[in-house]
Amino acid sequence: MAGVRLINGVSACDDASMPTPGTLLPAALIPDCTKPEAHHAAYRSAKTNDAIFVCVARQGARWKVELDAFSSSGPTIPDEAVAVLRSAVDVLVSDGTVPQANIAPDYISIWAIESEQKAREIAAAFHAAMQGLRQLYIAVPVPRRRV
Repeated sequence: MAGVRLINGVSACDDASMPTPGTLLPAALIPDCTKPEAHHAAYRSAKTNDAIFVCVARQGARWKVELDAFSSSGPTIPDEAVAVLRSAVDVLVSDGTVPQANIAPDYISIWAIESEQKAREIAAAFHAAMQGLRQLYIAVPVPRRRV
C-alpha cells in the first residue's frame, strides 16, 4: 500500500489493524490516516471487521483523532455512555490538552493535539471506552424511561 506508514514494522492500515468487536487496539497500531488513501483503507478494514473505526491524522503541525462507530453494526452508544465520553473530552479541553472536539453518539473528533504520541494515546483510550461502553450496554441494557 503506497503511502502507508509502518509503525514498529507493522502497517497500521492492514486488515489486522482494525480488531474484531470487543478487541482493544493498542496506541501503536492506531492507523495514521493523514493521506486519504490510508483513511479509506483503514475505514474499509473497520467495516470488513465490523469494528469501531479509529485513526489519527496530521493536520499541519498538530494531530487529529477520529472515531466512528458507524463502521460497525453494533448498537448505538446510549446517551448515558455518551455523557461519560463527553465528560472525558471536556476534561481534555479544560486542561488545554486539546482545544477542540466534537462528540456525538456514534462519532468523536478531537483535534489540534500537540503530538502524534498524545493523539495515539487519546485515540486508543477513546476506542477502548467506546467499545467497552457498547459491550456494557449490550450486557446490561439501560431501561427506557416511560413517557
